[in-house]
Amino acid sequence: MRLGINLGYWGAGMDGDNLTVAREADRLGYDVCWAAEAYGSDAPTVLSWVAAQTERIDVGSAIMQIPARQPAMTAMTAATLDSLSGGRFRLGLGVSGPQVSEGWYGVKFDKPLSRTREYVEIVRKAMTRQRLTHDGEHWTLPLPGGPGKPIKLTVHPQREHIPLYIAAIGPKNLEQTGEIADGALLIFPSAAHLEETAIRPLRAGREKAGKTMEGFDVCPTLPIALGDDVTALADVFRPYTALYVGGMGSRKQNFYNQLARRMGYEKEAAEIQDRYLDGDKDGAAAAVPHELIDSTTLLGSVERIADGMRAYADAGVTTLTLAPAGFTLDERLAALRAGTEALEHAGLA
Repeated sequence: MRLGINLGYWGAGMDGDNLTVAREADRLGYDVCWAAEAYGSDAPTVLSWVAAQTERIDVGSAIMQIPARQPAMTAMTAATLDSLSGGRFRLGLGVSGPQVSEGWYGVKFDKPLSRTREYVEIVRKAMTRQRLTHDGEHWTLPLPGGPGKPIKLTVHPQREHIPLYIAAIGPKNLEQTGEIADGALLIFPSAAHLEETAIRPLRAGREKAGKTMEGFDVCPTLPIALGDDVTALADVFRPYTALYVGGMGSRKQNFYNQLARRMGYEKEAAEIQDRYLDGDKDGAAAAVPHELIDSTTLLGSVERIADGMRAYADAGVTTLTLAPAGFTLDERLAALRAGTEALEHAGLA
């Protein structure tokens, strides 16, 4: 099993430290460094900055938002980053959510599955440097009746095939991801529930495409924190879990809340959401079960973290992306180093 690192969003107050963390991950032999975007920092700018100051580690978008860019623009960005980084770029895509898509980008959040499929088709075709034509439900290239003509990408990517990942949570999206992508970006993964919540639909999608899980990258992100008091460490992540389960979306549509319900936290997920959306964020955090946090993070000693890593490897994870937690840079670096030590301790290096 390989290790990755997720730097999260820029502008969260740890920007200067993030480069140090990325460089240390590069030195330690981590496989990939991911950066996110929502409605603040954009992923490509951060990744170009990190790639310019590292040597071996891949850089990946987790994610570049589909409503933020036309697919041809995404192909241009991917090809440019792959060329500038010396073949170290991985393209992670996702539809974001209704609030960001419609509130920030002004793009209607409808038919996310067909939109994603069509987007991927255009991006892949553009990156092969064929003349770009497409006749679909969401995009038509070139536009009919106008001056547009089929043109092709002028930038040569370093590689013929840039790995393409999709952030997926729901069963239908996971199945489509298995069918059309090279990897899946997962969040709030529980090793004990991974088969039914992720691997099974991914496998169904692979089979639909006439493929197996061989070579497909199952890539969940987990916070990691080193320390003796697991309960205290878990409490640090209460606001983070409450934000996603309670506030990332509406009562009608919150993918993370639905995932918590599928993991058996039906009653708790409802309470967290009710409290959060009623403005009681502290109450929502207090309502998060310790077991939910502990099962979706790596907390404690190196030995305990190693046990967790073995469980994820046994469940089918191929790249475990860590988000090293800490209030100081030294704490984050210690968590990062604990990741490689735990991987070796688990016999997975």
